[in-house]
Amino acid sequence: MILSASRRTDIPNYYSEWFYNRIKEEFLYVRNPINVHQISEIKITPDVVDCIVFWTKNPLPMMGRLDELKEYPFYFQFTLTGYGNDVEANVPDKRTAMIPVFRDLSSRIGRERVIWRYDPIFFSDKYTAQYHLNAFQYIAEALKGYTDKCVISFVDMYAKNRKRMEDLSKFDLHDSELRKFAKELSGIANDNHMTAASCAEKIDLDDCGIVHNCCIDKALIEKITGYKLKAGKDKNQRPECGCMESVDIGAYHTCKNGCVYCYANESEKSVARNASKYDPASPLLCSHVETGDRISLRKTASLKETQLSIFDI
Repeated sequence: MILSASRRTDIPNYYSEWFYNRIKEEFLYVRNPINVHQISEIKITPDVVDCIVFWTKNPLPMMGRLDELKEYPFYFQFTLTGYGNDVEANVPDKRTAMIPVFRDLSSRIGRERVIWRYDPIFFSDKYTAQYHLNAFQYIAEALKGYTDKCVISFVDMYAKNRKRMEDLSKFDLHDSELRKFAKELSGIANDNHMTAASCAEKIDLDDCGIVHNCCIDKALIEKITGYKLKAGKDKNQRPECGCMESVDIGAYHTCKNGCVYCYANESEKSVARNASKYDPASPLLCSHVETGDRISLRKTASLKETQLSIFDI
């Protein structure tokens, strides 16, 4: 089993104490986002968890306790963009805070286990293509030697973020302009010894030097764990997503980063309401078991491939 922690919220930044408590107790609960009274109990012992994938804009709050994960393979998807606090309201300063944190994390766990995400990209009067190229180059040069890969994506519009994005006067580039932009990003990444990859994009950017990416990456996890995995594509993600199957342990409407492009938060009020329920001792993130809830044990198992092929001999 692969744990995703989490596409839905920034667990390392805001809920690391809860996460470490769950690791200690070796189980957690996750509410079904569609049927909120349906709760899955998930065993997270080292024998069933093949890898943990963290998604964050600021892992600093959990970095002092990484030794508690010594029994678990893991890696980080670390989002580091050029946006200011008008777009990412509660993310600390990139130059003075987040770039040093990225370097520190990489130095501790290895550059191959910290993936730099410059995403999602959108264009506006302020955040022009040239602005992004300048910001991308600055960050890439600062992270040279601290990561092997940079993942990009272009912002997707959802009901939850459409109004906020429209308020920023977002616009799209023509195909030729977008490809020129992508090729320049790829060149900057290559100059700084990074592979440039895209996340769940319909557009094929291979000719621009940007390969399709898997964020829950089977090849990387096999490299980290040292064994083959028997796993398929995640059917719960978009058709363009190449990620392998995983179990997301987060909760929607709980991330306090305040990003205008976020699809996982309905509103600031909903985040404040849910975050106020945060209890590090609860098996549920930002919630407690209530009357009418139904808890069922989810079947979990390692994805380790036990049958060798002729290519493994």
